[in-house]
Amino acid sequence: MSKRILMVEDTEDNRQIIRDLLSTTEYELIEAADGAAGVAAAAAENPNLILMDIQLPVIDGYEAARRIKADPALRHIPIIAVTSYALSGDEAKALAAGCDGYLAKPFSPRVLLAKIRAFLA
Repeated sequence: MSKRILMVEDTEDNRQIIRDLLSTTEYELIEAADGAAGVAAAAAENPNLILMDIQLPVIDGYEAARRIKADPALRHIPIIAVTSYALSGDEAKALAAGCDGYLAKPFSPRVLLAKIRAFLA
């Protein structure tokens, strides 16, 4: 059974980049375009990993991560923040909100795949 990845990303171009990257892998991709939809998709789909943008409509990625990690049925799911927030302290803020990993945009596809594989190993 293939592992499932939930991508929570509001920008279509960024979703397409990750879609293209993961199309060559064994992973199944689920998509959500805002933070609230991401929390709902996590509960409905129970993915193996979540790629979470931080700057999202409805609720931001920090709050979405906090809500997912507050749910006993979902807290085991690793969350990688994939964000353009790359200033000093942004990684610590993402980790404090419940993210398990952090990757700044623009990212190297090879680095993203390596992080995904490390979390899903």
